Amino acid sequence: MIEYKISPHGAELQSLQLNGREYLWHGDPKYWGRRSPILFPMVGKVYGGAFRVDGKEYPMGQHGFARDSEFQKVGERYVLKGCPLEKYPYKFELSVRYRAEGKRFYAEWEVLNTDSRDIHFQLGAHPALMLPDYHEEDPVHGYLQCFDGDGKVVKQPMLSHGLDGGYLTELDAPVPMPVNEDGLLPITGETFSIDTFMLEHGSVKSVTLLDKNKKPYLSVGSDQTEAYGIWAPYKPGCPFVCLEPWCGITDLVGFSGELSERYLDHSLKPGEKFEFTYWIEIG
Repeated sequence: MIEYKISPHGAELQSLQLNGREYLWHGDPKYWGRRSPILFPMVGKVYGGAFRVDGKEYPMGQHGFARDSEFQKVGERYVLKGCPLEKYPYKFELSVRYRAEGKRFYAEWEVLNTDSRDIHFQLGAHPALMLPDYHEEDPVHGYLQCFDGDGKVVKQPMLSHGLDGGYLTELDAPVPMPVNEDGLLPITGETFSIDTFMLEHGSVKSVTLLDKNKKPYLSVGSDQTEAYGIWAPYKPGCPFVCLEPWCGITDLVGFSGELSERYLDHSLKPGEKFEFTYWIEIG
C-alpha cells in the first residue's frame, strides 16, 4: 500500500512511498524548493505579472497563490476558504482530498464558487518525481512516454511552442516533441534546456516515466487533462522530473485581456463546483 504525507501549507504532498522507497522529490532548494504544489487560480504566468477583472489589475505570481496558502484540515479534506479580495476578487472554496488504492495515489480537488457572480480560474498539478537510480554520470537517466485517454502511446506528441520567458508565443502552431520511433523521450542533462515541454489540446492524458532499461517506473495522469507540462530545472545533477496534468496554461506573449478571456479559462456560476482528479501510479 502506498504511504503518503501532506503538509497543510499549500495542502502539498510531502512524501510518497511504496515498500519503503521514496518516489517524491524531497524539496532541496539547491534544485527546487517545492515538492508537489497546487497551481491555482493560475497555471503558468500571467503576462506582465498581473491579471485584469472589470478593468482593474491584480498582481499575481507564477502558478497563483494556493501553493503558499495555509489550508485547514476538515475531516479527510484540506480546505482553503478564499483569500483577500485585493489579491483575487472572487469568493471561493478550494478543497483537496488525498487517498491511495493499491499502487495508485489520487489527488481529488474541488473548487466551489461561494460568490454572488461568476468566478474564473485555472487549476493544475505539479508533482516532482525522483528519477530511478539516478547517477549524474549516466548518459541517459530514463525515458518519458505519452499516452492518450484510451491508454495508447502517442507516437508523436505535439508541443505548444514557442516559449518566451515562460509565455506562449503563439497558438495553433505546434511542433513535434523530440521523441524516438517508439515515442520515447530520453532524459539527459540537456533535455530541459528548452525549459518546459507543454503538450496542448488534451491529446496527452498521462505520461509514464521509464527507467534506464525502458521499464515503466511510474505514471502521472488525469482524464481531465487539457494541457500537460513536463519540466525539470536545467541544472547539472538534477535528479527529478515534474509531470503535470493541467486544466489551464500560461499566457500568450502580449496578452492584455480580462481574466475571463485567458486561454483555457474555467468559470463557475454561483454555487457551482468544479472537480479535478489526478493520479500517480507506481510501476
